[in-house]
Amino acid sequence: MGYTTETLEKHLADWRAAGGRADVAETVEALAAGARQLAAKIAIGPLLSEMGELTGNGGMDTAGGDQQKRLDLEADTVFGASLRTSPVAVVGSEEQDEAQVLDATRPLAVAIDPLDGSSNIDTNLSIGTIFAIFPVPASGTGRIDTALLQPGREQLAAGFFIYGPQTALVLTLRKGTHIFTLDPATGHFHLTRANVMVPEGRNEYAINASNYRHWPEAIRDYIDDLMAGVSGPRGKDFNMRWVASMVAEAYRILARGGIYLYPRDTRRGYENGRLRLVYEANPMSLLFEEAGGAATDGVNRILDLVPTSLHQRVPFVFGSTDKVQRVARYHMDAPTRQRSAPLFAERGLFRL
Repeated sequence: MGYTTETLEKHLADWRAAGGRADVAETVEALAAGARQLAAKIAIGPLLSEMGELTGNGGMDTAGGDQQKRLDLEADTVFGASLRTSPVAVVGSEEQDEAQVLDATRPLAVAIDPLDGSSNIDTNLSIGTIFAIFPVPASGTGRIDTALLQPGREQLAAGFFIYGPQTALVLTLRKGTHIFTLDPATGHFHLTRANVMVPEGRNEYAINASNYRHWPEAIRDYIDDLMAGVSGPRGKDFNMRWVASMVAEAYRILARGGIYLYPRDTRRGYENGRLRLVYEANPMSLLFEEAGGAATDGVNRILDLVPTSLHQRVPFVFGSTDKVQRVARYHMDAPTRQRSAPLFAERGLFRL
């Protein structure tokens, strides 16, 4: 089958010719090679081994306290092997307690969530891989793992693979956000959407509403106004979506607009948010900013936060700029806003 769109390899070659870094391009190609291997394993699922070995529990927790699936461990192994011969000095993975130094003389650092959404493995829903590529600072050779603790604005490239009805790569090299789709017959990723822009003015939002009682007041107020629909202060109806796979939510928002919220809450272990700054929030934030969107912890731009540890958690809101900015305004107003008594009026921050 012939395609008129360029391959990932051609896209990277053209980017290098225009002044892009060859080491970054080589690392993206190594990650794509790992994703092809992982996509093939995911596609045959429980057929891969007796009793669905890769879809079962791995028997241990990640450094962040999540239950590992066997496919989490397999994904970590696959990407670790694919990066071993790339220009990467150090890899920080969700599945490893500490960053793994490959070769301290190399110029790049990779932060990676090898398998995002792994709770969906046994339900045949979309899952993915999220990655960020950082430069190794000249001053970082003494403690090479500190290269991963730079603010997200220092990323050279970021992206995610999504394993769903199609396997796709969403990539930014800091020149827009582009989507490449895998042809499993040839093993090539082909450019299918260039310079993606997040649509604004749409009416979808993604949040796990079962945690409503635990949220900060600002988030409850924001969701209350959405749920009030056409009769509330926003004056229109909204639809909620929740897949429990961030890559699936992000891919949908890139296509249809909207907003994703995973706030901090009062449950033990969620006080500082649940998602990881270094290898989840940072790369997703860069992808969305390059697509005209925005990302915040509710108050601060995600890409300006300075990590203090590899597995640091953070509240995370991303999507179309208009919606993310509105959530930030709810947070800024929260200390002085008083909730109206429901007997007398509907409360709404932006009621006209």
